[in-house]
Formats: sequence, structure tokens, C-alpha cells
Amino acid sequence: MCLAIPARIVAIDEANDMATVTLGNVKKDISIALIEDAKIDEYVLLHVGYALHKISEEEAARTLALFDEAEILEEFAGETTEVKA
Repeated sequence: MCLAIPARIVAIDEANDMATVTLGNVKKDISIALIEDAKIDEYVLLHVGYALHKISEEEAARTLALFDEAEILEEFAGETTEVKA
């Protein structure tokens, strides 16, 4: 099963098509090469280090609430806080 996770963009490196996103206390550097006009504070669906597309803040909140209810994100709690894509 593949899983894309909503994450909020907190920094952008336009020269390299990269962004830093957060999901709770976890920060990751990801590729934004597959989306256009990424902006800080926007939400993206993150899958294997790539932003697949942008989503609304409301959709991100709904999805994260469902993940929380199903305890899907618990496995990520032990991850390193800085991971390069």
C-alpha cells in the first residue's frame, strides 16, 4: 500500500526545486519538482520524498485527523527530525 502524507511547507529552495516540510515535530527536505508555484505555509501530499500535489489546509487537517484516529502516523514518531530526500 502506498501512503501520501499531508505536510506543510516551511522553507523553499527554488534553485534546487526543494522544500522543507513539517509534520508534527518531524522536518523533512523534499523535492517540489512535480508541483508548480509552491509557497511557504501551503500543504502538499508527500510520498517518498516528493510533493505530489498541493492540498488545502482543511483537507490536510481532515486527512491528518483520520490518520490520528487510525494511529497510522505513530510509526513515524521515532524518525530523525532531519531527512534529506
